[in-house]
Amino acid sequence: MTRVLILGANGQLARHTTTFFLERTDAHLTLFLRRASRLNNPDPARTSIVEGDATDREALIAAMNGQDVVYANLAGDMAKQARTIVAAMHAAGLKRLIFISSMGIYGEVPGEKYRSLLDPYRDSATVIETSSLDYTVLRPGWFTQDSKVDYRITQKGEPFQGHDVSLNSLSDLIVKLALSPTLHVRCSLGVST
Repeated sequence: MTRVLILGANGQLARHTTTFFLERTDAHLTLFLRRASRLNNPDPARTSIVEGDATDREALIAAMNGQDVVYANLAGDMAKQARTIVAAMHAAGLKRLIFISSMGIYGEVPGEKYRSLLDPYRDSATVIETSSLDYTVLRPGWFTQDSKVDYRITQKGEPFQGHDVSLNSLSDLIVKLALSPTLHVRCSLGVST
């Protein structure tokens, strides 16, 4: 059984992916968020909720104890959070990280200029990519509610294809990455339809 720590567990994508994990796998989940009272436990037999901040190294180390995978879906001071996550994972002896960023951080979306809006995503991706972790950075397009699982992947350095991606598609990919420890390791993937 895979044990997954979900950082930023109350975010839209994280909540959607939690449902995917519970419906499609036997994974045990630890949901980590700043205010635990904002989230109901969807399956107490397989899910625990931990209150904490992703910039608190000691809280992260404690939450990482016994985990196999860290899936980070964060906002705010993302570079500081990324540095803390990397340090905590090293201290906890964890290697596998799935980190959500944004399309456009490398200027890879044809015809789009996002400038400073993407600085937090770009800066945090740089922290992750220069670490020694077995990371996968995901750079999704805008989220849609389309029920189909249908997506394409582009590698860092390739032009981004499409523009949007369904929550179902992203959750499907995140679950695959969490259950396959060598899939797309040390890659930054654009994800769209």
